[in-house]
Amino acid sequence: MEMRDRTIIVTGGASGIGRATAFLLAREGARVVIGDIDAAGGKSAATEAVQAGLALEYLPLDLTQEGSIAAFAAAALGQAGRVDGLVNGAGWDAIQPFLENPPEMWDRLIAINLLGAIRLTRAVLPPMVEARQGKIVNISSDAGRVGSTGETVYAAAKGGIIAFTKSLAREMARYRINVNCVCPGPTDTPLFQRQPERMREALTRAIPFRRIAAPREIAEAVMFFLGGRSDYITGQVLSVSGGLTMVG
Repeated sequence: MEMRDRTIIVTGGASGIGRATAFLLAREGARVVIGDIDAAGGKSAATEAVQAGLALEYLPLDLTQEGSIAAFAAAALGQAGRVDGLVNGAGWDAIQPFLENPPEMWDRLIAINLLGAIRLTRAVLPPMVEARQGKIVNISSDAGRVGSTGETVYAAAKGGIIAFTKSLAREMARYRINVNCVCPGPTDTPLFQRQPERMREALTRAIPFRRIAAPREIAEAVMFFLGGRSDYITGQVLSVSGGLTMVG
């Protein structure tokens, strides 16, 4: 199993891409600690994992609160003893024209999608640096690469994640820590299912493969960056969008 004997933190693991990633890693032998504000979803994931004989635990995490981030990092490191990988997968979005956005919406979008990932990464990096090994995968979005109508501040935050990935990769290379980024296109998550049917149909038609990604397909890309086959890859951004965003 590719992830055997590795301990991986996955944020946003209660649902969607984060949950698919957590279960894929656990099935490949990893010990997974998921963090999520959704306690019911997190506990459900942990219960399902235990029943399947997988090493997956849930800890509460609110990425808008510095205290919650610090407590989560301390608990995860305390329970696991070490962290071999971090997947910054948690995110939040609300589709709305920019001119209609209330400022408090901007604050929440940036707190969850950008600052939360930055703060958690900073909290778990010291033991990785000390061990001179580790892999970080940030889940951004193609909205951060090419923009997206109705998601302007979300796109700005996800674009920040891309820049954060590239800069951190340069700083961490001396410690043999890889930092890479996965940018999903439209994916069959609870957020996507809440969108109007006409929007979902239009996105499906726009994708060359004529279908929406399954969360597992994004998870596979994340696992590639966590595994040994990517040991000489860092600072890269991989779009997983069925060809929707074919740009340089």
